[in-house]
Amino acid sequence: MIDYRALSIGGAVWIGALSQSWFAAYRGAAVAGILVLLALASKKGRFIVLASALLLGSTIMSLRQQSLATSAIAEYFGQSIEVTAQIVTDPAKTTPKVVGVAFTPTSYSFLARALIIRQGEREFHLQIPVRIISSNKGVRALLPGQKIRGTARIVKSKESRVAALVLMNSTVEIVTPASQWARSLSAIRLGLRNHSGSGDGGALIPGMVLGDTSKQTPEFKNAMKRSGLTHLVAVSGANFAIVSGFVLFCMQFIFRKMSYRLSATAISLICFIALVRPSPSVLRAAAMAAVLLLAKGTHRGRDALPALGFAMAAVVIGDPWQGRDPGFALSVLATAGLLLFAPKVAAWFSRFMPEVIAEALAIPIAAMIFCAPVIVAISGYVSFMSVVANILAAPAVAPITILGFIAALISPFAPWISSALIFLIKPLAAWIALVAHWAGNFSVISLGTGLRGFLIVMAIIVFILTVRLFLKPYFTKLLIISVLLAIALTWLQRFPVGDWQIANCDVGQGDALVLNLGAHRAILIDTGPDPALVDRCLSSLGINEISLLVLTHTHADHVGGLSGAIRKRKVLAQWQGSLRAGTVAHIQSDRGPVKLQVLWPDGATHAFGNSTGSGSEINNTSIALLISAADFTLFTGGDIEPPVQSLITPAVHRVDIYKVSHHGSAYQDLDFMKALSPQLAVISVGTGNSYGHPAPKTMTALSRLGAKVLRTDLDGAIAIKVRNHQLRVSMSKHGFRLWQLG
Repeated sequence: MIDYRALSIGGAVWIGALSQSWFAAYRGAAVAGILVLLALASKKGRFIVLASALLLGSTIMSLRQQSLATSAIAEYFGQSIEVTAQIVTDPAKTTPKVVGVAFTPTSYSFLARALIIRQGEREFHLQIPVRIISSNKGVRALLPGQKIRGTARIVKSKESRVAALVLMNSTVEIVTPASQWARSLSAIRLGLRNHSGSGDGGALIPGMVLGDTSKQTPEFKNAMKRSGLTHLVAVSGANFAIVSGFVLFCMQFIFRKMSYRLSATAISLICFIALVRPSPSVLRAAAMAAVLLLAKGTHRGRDALPALGFAMAAVVIGDPWQGRDPGFALSVLATAGLLLFAPKVAAWFSRFMPEVIAEALAIPIAAMIFCAPVIVAISGYVSFMSVVANILAAPAVAPITILGFIAALISPFAPWISSALIFLIKPLAAWIALVAHWAGNFSVISLGTGLRGFLIVMAIIVFILTVRLFLKPYFTKLLIISVLLAIALTWLQRFPVGDWQIANCDVGQGDALVLNLGAHRAILIDTGPDPALVDRCLSSLGINEISLLVLTHTHADHVGGLSGAIRKRKVLAQWQGSLRAGTVAHIQSDRGPVKLQVLWPDGATHAFGNSTGSGSEINNTSIALLISAADFTLFTGGDIEPPVQSLITPAVHRVDIYKVSHHGSAYQDLDFMKALSPQLAVISVGTGNSYGHPAPKTMTALSRLGAKVLRTDLDGAIAIKVRNHQLRVSMSKHGFRLWQLG
């Protein structure tokens, strides 16, 4: 009989903290208090305990929320003050983002405790968690425990666990040096990073062992995320379980008593925490790993469920903000899956294969099934290929983690041995990187984010369990057929579906349009803001050579992804800058010539918009192209606005496809759109962008013209095939559609 009582109590503490975070002030705690009174009135011991656990979780969250909201630093929002703080986490380089028309400057972000704040004669001593962001490159070398001082602007943060966002200026004063302990741990981390070598495989090793992803390229990070393998490069319960399991195995040759083995393993766990940094997520992972360690040490997995309940409660009580962290939910569910479901899956697989392989396959499958509702709620999609990717990667995980950990420990004093160990695991890391790139090219099934996605997946799981109850003899066959069918559909629905001539990549808030010339050649118009996104799109389209690269204008959302677009691809010609109206080019495709006619810029001096070097002035320097092929006509004009649109209206005519200018903003010339009268309008736009693109006014105007409208934020990447006056459109999020041209 499984004892769920402790697990229920831990869950109640978690729910109490989570519910309180949704309410203001102490309403969550008040509701929990009422439940306690009702439970006392009913005189049911079980209800009293659960209600008390709810009250405990909500009260702790209430107190933490109140302490952050009323801290002294909150008085200085929007002001500049002098801050003395102690670093808590390693400074991490932030990914530059497109803000407006340019990239944000490179900066470094880390958690810290604000110790002293000073403005004029006023000074406060406190212990308040804050997030510090600094553009000073010197902070990159700082270590946890050091104290720094500097003038900073205080901003209200959207990050719930901190009291403020501290934007430090370029001058950062180091108040205290790093301790010897911190320097020693840093030497171990740096040693592993330096000895792991180059390439995606070399960048993967520090991530899998110590959670250090600093060597990974944006393209590789994206492939890991898309393939469902990102968890391998985050310090998780799996890392701790592997390291602890290895130490526990070794301890049997030293100690006879299990209690001694577990004690020695616990000490190794503490040392590992110090090495990878005791951040909240690491402590959470350690708590989950301790549960798995107990299960393994006692050989009674189900009996470890009370320990899981205790770990849940302890983590939430110690840091209530963990309760609202999706990572916490994933850790709990993955641990529960390994305890409850993995043994059943392994037992079934062991009928057909060796037990070692069966256990290796059971772990990712069990974790994936239990975590699926939360994964979909976060990402909005489910990828069945991620299950395949995790199965293919599973055999390599333990050797990399264990040998990599040993290599890291000895790297400061025995670098040659460290290099030898890394040489042994490098091929395994390269294999995982290969699997990530391969699986990342497959399409995903979009189910929606948030509560909608969560409920859809839960409904599917409940349905399967119901089928199992009523059709138990057929459950196994049904499950196998369902998985095989899902994988087959994922394979068949890889983007793009079948042949294509025009593709608009989903690159977020930016543009990247591709014209297929056949034989893996293409014309590429703009590259979007993100090198990883455009590279993945071109890879999925099978483009190896760019016969012509057109960069319409210099804004970051159109040229920021250039490095990804040309990565391992030959570029034969490039248009940008000094190009003038009247330029015509004919490029041969597999279906005949493609004619490109430049309609703008005209080379004359115009007073468009502002003169600040950004915004409308640069938008209106965009290269505007009228493109004609055997089967279609297309217009694309970058971000040209009404002044330019009205000037080139006499030169345009009705087209089949219009790549809508400036992401469908409200700034459009209606006569220009009427002159184009497109059959299909494609809007390249980022999900939830802050600009309000596309504007309702523009969408209404296109609809009135009879145009079918597709948007990358809703439809994903778009591939178009035109044959015999028929449009066949495939979308990475919604399959394909057929439209007849008028």
